[in-house]
Order: sequence, then C-alpha cells, then structure tokens
Amino acid sequence: MGVTSLLRSGRGLGPAATALLLGLLVALGLSGCALVRPAPETTSGSATQAAASRHTPSSQATPDSGLRRVPESQLPKQARATLDLIRAGGPFPYRRDGAVFLNRERILPKQRRGYYLEYTVRTPGEDDRGARRIVSGDDGDRYYTDDHYVSFRQIEEGQ
Repeated sequence: MGVTSLLRSGRGLGPAATALLLGLLVALGLSGCALVRPAPETTSGSATQAAASRHTPSSQATPDSGLRRVPESQLPKQARATLDLIRAGGPFPYRRDGAVFLNRERILPKQRRGYYLEYTVRTPGEDDRGARRIVSGDDGDRYYTDDHYVSFRQIEEGQ
C-alpha cells in the first residue's frame, strides 16, 4: 500500500513511519537536492551547449535591473574566468555551480523560480567556495557579488 493510499484510508503511517518519512523529507530539503541541476556531461557537447546557450546573452541589450553596474573589464580576473566558463557551458570546478539561485535576499529583479543560476568565483587563499559569485539570468543578465549575496552589481559584458 502506498503513502497516498494509507493517507486516504485514514489509517495513517503510524508514529515511527511518519517520523522517518518527515526526517527523510527534511534531510532532502536541507541538502538542496531539488535545487541543484545535474552537472552536464563534459564529454557530450549537447547538454553543455544547451545550458550555455540558455545563459548566454543574445544580441539584445542586457535587461536593466536598476542595480549599480560594473564593466566586465573591472571584475577580478577570477570573475572574468568564471564568465568565460559560463559562456562555454563549463566544465565548472564546483559541484554547486549551475545551481538554481532563489533570490531569497530579493535584491535582484523578481523572476520565476529557475530563472537565475549561480556560479562560484574562485577566491585566492580560500579553502572553500568563498563569498564571490556570479548569478546568471535566462535573459543574459548577469550579476556579481563579492559579499555572498549582501549586495550585487550588474555586469556590463564586453565593457
């Protein structure tokens, strides 16, 4: 008998099974399993190219977010290298690169879930991912943060 059938029958799962199920759901939610897209195959160009084209600006101008702007040429060299990887579709050095960015801080323009993806910008001397990120939108809008989402600047690519 499935979980749905048990719930409809009114018999329930019992305290132990309910606790186990809830614990599993919480663990999966906290690990971010549903928020991370699978890493594209580096040997198969099609998945990688599809992800890259989704987050590669078109010939249209970058949408204006109203945030402060930073020319690409003024970004740290590690951020420029991350932009190059995003344009190429990877391969990305961190497992969380390409994860959905939920914009919980509500600093970036409001968009549907899945519109923004985040990428790590290497920080010299850091043992972990550090605080620097590039967030990429479906319409080619890209943002840089060097303080782990406290503030953002919109990147002016090619400038």
